[in-house]
Amino acid sequence: MQTTDEFGLLVIGDEILAGRRRDRHFEGIGDLLRERGYRLAWFRILPDDPELLVDELARSMRGGLPVFSCGGIGATPDDHTRACAARAAGVPLERHPGAVAEIEGRFGEEAYPNRIRMADLPQGAELIPNPYNRVPGFSIRDHHFLPGFPDMAHPMAEWVLDTHYARRAPQRQRSVWVHGVSENDLMPLMERLSAEYPEHKLFSLPRLGEPRRVELGYRGGEEIERPYQALLQALREGGFDYQLS
Repeated sequence: MQTTDEFGLLVIGDEILAGRRRDRHFEGIGDLLRERGYRLAWFRILPDDPELLVDELARSMRGGLPVFSCGGIGATPDDHTRACAARAAGVPLERHPGAVAEIEGRFGEEAYPNRIRMADLPQGAELIPNPYNRVPGFSIRDHHFLPGFPDMAHPMAEWVLDTHYARRAPQRQRSVWVHGVSENDLMPLMERLSAEYPEHKLFSLPRLGEPRRVELGYRGGEEIERPYQALLQALREGGFDYQLS
């Protein structure tokens, strides 16, 4: 089992950027990660542009985080992700015997001549089983490539997480609502806490409109209790009106 704190998420497809489809992966895969104690470090939506995809995939493969990538692994001419993943990883595309067996098992003679192209994967890729229609995804360089359809992708992502990554304690949140203030009023307090506890991420979320209030707190594991208690002490010393959220 691998260990990590964070994942990246790529969603690939012109249809998302054109507004023809709405992304559901940010919420769906994000929920799977949070249930297992992981954080989503970053999220990007990319077009079906081969050169841009190669650049982005090569950058994220150098970044050191595991990444889920959804979309563009089909067999049509606008599906570039398989070839781009191979270029980014510096390996050729080759026909994966296990993927061939799955696609032939699902479609029989109708796998040829087109559907079988989905078995052309980066050399050295490992398969991700697809319980929906048996056409597999694949993993290479800690990047897990899934279909764009959420009904397929999310069970496949769940399999990846449960098979390859150790489950962690769920993330906690400790926060308060500070009443009658703006973020500007809290800036000195936030700067002091950020300097005293640089390893913990302090967040602030203002509520627009009246009455003014700001949610202030920390997210993380058991270790956030110490900076959270320091936050409460600073609010008391500063005479702020606050309520536990």
